[in-house]
Amino acid sequence: MRREAKRAARSVEESTPVRWAARAGFAGNGLVHLLMGVIILVVVFGGEGESDQAGAFKALAAAPFGLFALWALVIAVTALGVYYVVEGLLVRDRSTVAKWRRRAVEWGKAVIYLALGFIAGAIALGARPQGDRSLQQASTALLQMPGGPWLLGAIGLTVLGSGIAFAVMGVLTRFRPFMVIPGGVLGVAVIGLGVIGYIAKGIALGIVGVLLTMAAVTVDGSYAGGFDGAVEALMALPFGSWLGGAVGAGFLAYALFLFARTRYADI
Repeated sequence: MRREAKRAARSVEESTPVRWAARAGFAGNGLVHLLMGVIILVVVFGGEGESDQAGAFKALAAAPFGLFALWALVIAVTALGVYYVVEGLLVRDRSTVAKWRRRAVEWGKAVIYLALGFIAGAIALGARPQGDRSLQQASTALLQMPGGPWLLGAIGLTVLGSGIAFAVMGVLTRFRPFMVIPGGVLGVAVIGLGVIGYIAKGIALGIVGVLLTMAAVTVDGSYAGGFDGAVEALMALPFGSWLGGAVGAGFLAYALFLFARTRYADI
């Protein structure tokens, strides 16, 4: 049934630019993670930078012809978000529960990419958000609302769960059904990059989830942090520079995997 739904979706998409726009979205997401990986390594080696998505977008905007590239990225990742919206609408299954569960997965991906497109577009238009500071301010405001600590805790646990899911997907190579993996050494390299990349991103997301949960438990928004906070938390641990460097290298691996997925995604 799932293959039939995929064929139905593909029959619609092959006759439109959506399929190629979706592939461009994977390339755009790869560029974002490439910049994030580089910034993480710069921070690990003593430099300064914002290692979250907003920091990557701002670094891209500051480069020569960066604004043009940033607008291209906005279009690409937004198109990928639209692709997943369509994928969710085209899901077919005999079980209503299974159908809506799969739709929720596809639409969850859509929300992520559409949000990335929105943030990139805002930065292209001149906004300069401060990732961790904005998150801390938002967390503090949420904690002051009735039931706010519970809601922030739920968000933190959800992000932590996403991090665990990313790591498990990497360890078990659960990304393989969504790609047409080439044979030989190239296929082994693509799988290896996927494993390393998913685990690295899972670790970073997991730390963000822990920081948000700590902010909820202590009712102190200053504990909240995004990827910048995750890198700082890693650096504070024994052998923190090695751990931070490993995560940065993992983000680079994930970027290369996404570039490969541009070519080998089963869409």
